[in-house]
Amino acid sequence: ALQEAFGGLGAGMPGMMTMPGVATPSSDPADSDLVVDVEARVVPDADQAPAADAGPAARQRQTAEETGAVVGQFIEGRYTDAHGARQYKLFLPPRPSAQPCPLVVMLHGCTQDPDDFAAGTGMNDLALAQGFAVLYPAQSQQGNAQRCWNWFKHNHQQRDRGEPALLAGMTRAVMAEHGIDPRRVYVAGLSAGGAMAAILGDAYPDLFAAVGVHSGLPSGAASDVGSAFAAMQGGTVSLPASSGLSGLPGMGGTRTAKPARQARPPGGQTPTIVFHGDQDTTVHPINGQEVIAACTGSSSVPGAGGARGTAAGVERGRASGGRSYTRQVHHDAKGQVIAEHWVVHGAGHAWSGGRPQGTYTDMQGPDASREMVRFFIANGRQRPR
Repeated sequence: ALQEAFGGLGAGMPGMMTMPGVATPSSDPADSDLVVDVEARVVPDADQAPAADAGPAARQRQTAEETGAVVGQFIEGRYTDAHGARQYKLFLPPRPSAQPCPLVVMLHGCTQDPDDFAAGTGMNDLALAQGFAVLYPAQSQQGNAQRCWNWFKHNHQQRDRGEPALLAGMTRAVMAEHGIDPRRVYVAGLSAGGAMAAILGDAYPDLFAAVGVHSGLPSGAASDVGSAFAAMQGGTVSLPASSGLSGLPGMGGTRTAKPARQARPPGGQTPTIVFHGDQDTTVHPINGQEVIAACTGSSSVPGAGGARGTAAGVERGRASGGRSYTRQVHHDAKGQVIAEHWVVHGAGHAWSGGRPQGTYTDMQGPDASREMVRFFIANGRQRPR
């Protein structure tokens, strides 16, 4: 949909934006003056076919209770504030006590929706096993004709403006309603969702303790359609041997390097994990390196030096599905992990280790969902209550 969004120049990837000639309002005009409102109801799980009527669905839930099966709730709702209104799906694990649980916010790619993204990433199964909630905001066709998050528009890249403000407000409302631990709130996304996750981590480091960016772009990578095209195509560089990534497919080139983006203030960076396929022709894999550079405060060229982040060696391995990968971990001056970069060799623009029940997934790669959750739990910055 990325290329389709620009007038049919390519085929069906979960791309990043809408047609240049199509209006993409930053919020639903009719909702601009409404106050915050949240409502939710129980619906079937993402990988369960909808019941013909309420009876079978109710009987299935009753059977699970009678047999003692451990199940969670997958509810849908709608959030509205001054920045707009969006639907969402929310997975809630069973909680025997009133203990607050963590929350992972998952932002889908273009043409996707929460059910599709939940099914393809398998995140609800991880949430059930590990006891965290998952929020899936849904982009509307009114917000973007291809249901892309508007990461490439300047009015959707800052705190308290546009979609970042709407998504942060939705997250806070869900936290308040469902007893979420405010110290353990994370955000991740694919493609356009990955780019918006990077923006949220940059704009709301007080809300999100860690960020996952899959096949996305760094915050501020573009400000309009033209610069978005340039960012997605990638201003590649020839990487030095010290980076551990030079010579890998998709990680070198002869085009002019992009200037390093403005880094966050010291101590303000949000720990970030990046996944990117080195055969991604929709979003050039150099964008994954630029997300890492923004987090570590280094040049966008690995190995060129940085104020805060240092690489801790390179790990190469092979996933059970068959794809090889290169993993690099970065620490701050205190030795704490601040970034982790996975380059999946041979993979395109798809969620690594995903499931065939969803769109834009690559079953052969390492399990991005599991690795992101592991990274969040181990390295997320602890926020004060």
